[in-house]
Amino acid sequence: MSKLFLVGTPIGNLGDLSPRALEVLEQVDFIAAEDTRVSLKLLNHFGLKKPLVSYYQHNLRERGEQIIRRIAAGESCAIITDAGMPCISDPGEDLVALCHEEGIPLEVVPGPSAVISALAVSGLPTGRFAFEGFLSVKRASRMAHLAQVKDDPRTLIFYEAPHKLRATLADMAEAFGPDRAVSLCRELTKVHEEVIRTTFAEALALYQEREPKGEFVLVVAGASPAAPEDRPTLEEAAQLVVQMAGCGVSLSEAARTVAADTGYKKGELYRLALDRQ
Repeated sequence: MSKLFLVGTPIGNLGDLSPRALEVLEQVDFIAAEDTRVSLKLLNHFGLKKPLVSYYQHNLRERGEQIIRRIAAGESCAIITDAGMPCISDPGEDLVALCHEEGIPLEVVPGPSAVISALAVSGLPTGRFAFEGFLSVKRASRMAHLAQVKDDPRTLIFYEAPHKLRATLADMAEAFGPDRAVSLCRELTKVHEEVIRTTFAEALALYQEREPKGEFVLVVAGASPAAPEDRPTLEEAAQLVVQMAGCGVSLSEAARTVAADTGYKKGELYRLALDRQ
């Protein structure tokens, strides 16, 4: 059946192209690529000869409609990006939306992703995260973006080019605070892969001495939850445990209840309350 295949390609190491991705690229009628010059190198490496159609930010609407017509007429197409999964911070998302609008079948062939790879190797919490893509080249817009997310408790992920890294680190240090943890993931899967977990203050000092090279993914620790203004002190919380225990509740149950209400650790409250009894 004619359809659009979303095919993930290597983010650096060509050995990461999956057997299924290679099979799909061999079988489709044509390939839509963000930069045909980059994609041609990939195809040549694997000995593939397929018609390439350029599909990028400045021609996506016109070219997208052409691709849709070809698929509707019975051809199959694979969309790939320069590196990683198409449609992630990539114009391919517009083509996928067009397919949904026109009822064109879609199939995803998952592959490497700089976002997920950097998150996994960052050493920062992975349970909840937000991908923020590239920041604006205009400082006012960049600072507005950072202001919107500075209090987000989720781990934040940004892409950055080497020539903008120093300015971005300085702006992030200003927006998030110099002591916020950040992992700088550089040239993932390539020969000079490097992951540095540090703080913004230390990262700024490092890259004043070192010239940034390679593509970066910045993984930023989420904001710490703000302490409620009416939160009791630890001593006051322990006294609450004692008072509850005096009303017939077990000390353990009282410590559990007060811990849930205040955010203190149950064991710590239990020990302090036990000392007071």
